[in-house]
Amino acid sequence: MANRIDVEQLCAERGLRITEQRRVIAKVLSDSDDHPDVELLHSRAAAIDPKISIATVYRTVRLFEEAGILDRHDFGDGRSRYEAAPEAHHDHLIDVETGNVIEFVDPELESLQKQIAEKLGYRLVDHRMELYGVRQDRDN
Repeated sequence: MANRIDVEQLCAERGLRITEQRRVIAKVLSDSDDHPDVELLHSRAAAIDPKISIATVYRTVRLFEEAGILDRHDFGDGRSRYEAAPEAHHDHLIDVETGNVIEFVDPELESLQKQIAEKLGYRLVDHRMELYGVRQDRDN
């Protein structure tokens, strides 16, 4: 599902100053098909520019998150993981054995969530859903 989001372009749209190291981190985030944590982001960024410190990655991730460029997730493994803020909503299914994260959209589920909120007297303005499971072919 991973649609390529140009993180550097989002920085420009939000008026963030883009240093060369931020540009590298933005590129790594844009090119990520997974939901990397800071250590993995640092490893990938340092492969491009060995002068990038983990502290720089932490600061940049925090800046991007505060600017609404990144979404932070905690998928139950004790690590904050990141993805470029998606243009379209999606949910996550996390394989608890492998840590793989599958992004999905289900129109019926979206409609049901809206109906539940309305039934309880609310207008749904946002939500986040994370499902945790094991593959059925490994479930013996």
